[in-house]
Amino acid sequence: MDRILINGKVVTMDGNRSIQEAVAIDKGRIVKVGTNEEILELKGENTDVIDLGGKLLLPGFNDSHLHLVGFGYTLQNVDLVGVKSIEEIIERGRAAIEEKKIKKGQWLRGRGWNHDYFIDKQVFPTRYDLDKISTDHPIVFTRACGHVLVANSKALELAGITKDSPRVEGGHFDLDENGEPLGIFRENAMELIYSCIPEPTVEDIKNMLKEAMAKANACGITSVHSDDFEALPGKNYENIIKAYKELKEEGNMTLRVYEQCLLPEIERLSAFIEKGYNTGYGDEVFKIGPLKLMADGSLGARTAALTKPYEDDKTTSGIPVFTQDELDELVDKAHSSGMQVAVHGIGDRAIYMALDAIEKALRKNPRQDHRHGIVHCQITDEYILNKFKELNAVAYIQPIFLDYDWHIVEDRVGPDLMKTSYNWKTLVDKGVHIACGSDCPVESFDVLNGIYAAVTRKDLKGEPEGGWLPEQKLTVEEAVYGFTMEGAYASFEEDIKGSIEEGKLADLVVLSQDIFEIPEDNIKDVEVEMTIFNGEIVYKK
Repeated sequence: MDRILINGKVVTMDGNRSIQEAVAIDKGRIVKVGTNEEILELKGENTDVIDLGGKLLLPGFNDSHLHLVGFGYTLQNVDLVGVKSIEEIIERGRAAIEEKKIKKGQWLRGRGWNHDYFIDKQVFPTRYDLDKISTDHPIVFTRACGHVLVANSKALELAGITKDSPRVEGGHFDLDENGEPLGIFRENAMELIYSCIPEPTVEDIKNMLKEAMAKANACGITSVHSDDFEALPGKNYENIIKAYKELKEEGNMTLRVYEQCLLPEIERLSAFIEKGYNTGYGDEVFKIGPLKLMADGSLGARTAALTKPYEDDKTTSGIPVFTQDELDELVDKAHSSGMQVAVHGIGDRAIYMALDAIEKALRKNPRQDHRHGIVHCQITDEYILNKFKELNAVAYIQPIFLDYDWHIVEDRVGPDLMKTSYNWKTLVDKGVHIACGSDCPVESFDVLNGIYAAVTRKDLKGEPEGGWLPEQKLTVEEAVYGFTMEGAYASFEEDIKGSIEEGKLADLVVLSQDIFEIPEDNIKDVEVEMTIFNGEIVYKK
């Protein structure tokens, strides 16, 4: 026996939600779960015995939607999270050029600003603001949500963007009062800038991934569903697949990755499938998952597609990225080829469109266990909530979004639609599978913060008192299940991971406190003590 863990509170998350004391691990698998006495009987000469000292042991966490390559890429960027003004953005940009010794002509990238947090004027920065950082460096700073960027004049020059540049379908770039580009690009228009940034090598990607995986392991994460294919300039998915495969061959993968394949053009999707890629291609460490599609933008940037104009800006109802026909064609192609589908839908209009496309594909080619789903599913009404159950669609939710979103939802969509939005408890009660995640780097992938948000319905400052739409609180068990078994279900892997049971993969996490017993407000302060991946310790506090 390679390793045994004793004297723990082992919350298995199995079908009976049984609680045990100890676990035996050999060759990356769980061999037995039981009492201290039963497990100690399996101890051999070279067995590593870990005494948990009464600590809580859970299945390794599974983040059902994030951007691992994108997160690794942003770790090399200027960190703009938490900036309180455009002036602070300028200061951080100037400091980064000095500290990183970025040569003239080299790109300066940043991410994380959110104008709603600015203490002076809550407006987007423009090219003219970024020109104060430098006119010798092309600069691109992306909003926290990833759906809006601002570029400086040098970047616009390199991209060839002028007032006469043609408009982009499914996107938009802003003009000033003289008709000149302001440097603000939304949705599909962002590609005009991103396409000019040099493409990283496979070795670069591997280094990004190693750094990103280490940070995920420190949060108790052992599995992720990751949307990576368009995270980097060049959008070369073969290089990303190659990077994952090489890391696996070198023994450097410390996460299981289920790839959410962002392929928004029918030609690109068809070519991908013709190469032999499809849901399930791969192994227990790296596997091709669903076709991922972005049907709209974000609520914060007012690019989420709504059925009615925004309550706080009647001039827009958001940006649907596809027409219904385009979305239908992509979903049908994936579904008829045996591929799973996961559609990013934040606004109610985008979710209507996505569910409609899924329903049409299922009507044409019925398939019982399709596990198609909607990523985010934030702004919902009664019809949508019922449709999830009717179609047996997976809801990929991000509880940590409440940290910011509860402050803006009513302003954006009004009180009536707000009441039926972020309705996780309703979905659970209807029997819908909710797979929990973070959308990192949009938000941090700290799972304890996610569980805290799910069960308290509060932001990280503890507001509002009593929780926002408190009737939608999940229990701790429901939230943990969403971060373990439901993530495994969404990748057709509930038989091999997601719970602590004999024969399953030995992916485990030890927490500093028992989140089932402490006050719910304290969950966010609990720490990960140890993360075990494939039977090996990959993180220890």
